[in-house]
Amino acid sequence: MSKRKPHKRSPYLLYFIGVMLLLITYFSYHYRHGIRYYWKVMEKKWSNEVVEETKITKFDIRNIEVMDRYYLKTFGLDVSHYQSEIDWQNTHTMYSIYPIDFVFIRATMGGASQDKTFKANWSGAKENNLIRGAYHFYRPDESSTTQAENFIATVRLEKGDLPPVLDIENMPRNQSMERLIEGLKNWCTLIETHYGIQPIIYTSDRYYEDFLIEHFASHVLWIANYNFFVQEMKAHWHFWQFSEKAQIPGIKGPVDVNIFNGTKDDLKSFLVK
Repeated sequence: MSKRKPHKRSPYLLYFIGVMLLLITYFSYHYRHGIRYYWKVMEKKWSNEVVEETKITKFDIRNIEVMDRYYLKTFGLDVSHYQSEIDWQNTHTMYSIYPIDFVFIRATMGGASQDKTFKANWSGAKENNLIRGAYHFYRPDESSTTQAENFIATVRLEKGDLPPVLDIENMPRNQSMERLIEGLKNWCTLIETHYGIQPIIYTSDRYYEDFLIEHFASHVLWIANYNFFVQEMKAHWHFWQFSEKAQIPGIKGPVDVNIFNGTKDDLKSFLVK
């Protein structure tokens, strides 16, 4: 009778298990603050304490991790009609930890459209003592002058408001990038002439690096980068929109959240005088 040979574990299996343990250890440490928050919420639910019925997602865990990394900075939102009606009286903190100090509100789109919730959000933010700013969604193939006039006719800035924001995200279809840059510069010139303050530029990290950096480096920058593994601000980012999937009391559904790279007093130096 032949003896059964002892089973040998594959070295590849052991290697795989080792790698997985290292990855679990790394991510557990890297997102430790977000994971800790998740377990605190779960403990409250298990103990039948009264807590808001929200489902904690991987995005919330990352959001908390990023905000904890920048806890000395200033946090804010940006909203539009996609958030529907907002209960501004209950919109004070993120995850019951981080105070909300500012909000960007969409005012206009292109040459003729206005955000239907702008007036309510504009007044609601002020009543809630938030530093507020208005932004224009730029449509590349429409007249830049008409778009500036649309914003000016819609937005009346007051002392203590943030500068106007030019939101450029899309590529032109009917003109060259050179003509688009000319249009963006024209919009900024018209807006700065009217309000007496240089506009903020909002765009994605890639769009700015590829097309705008040579032309708008002197502007205050508000950069969108939602990459799950990006947790550091670049030196030239003044505002970082780091997530589009945060859960905020008073707002139904996901909302964009932002970090200003400075204190609240630093932020006040950018405001309309």
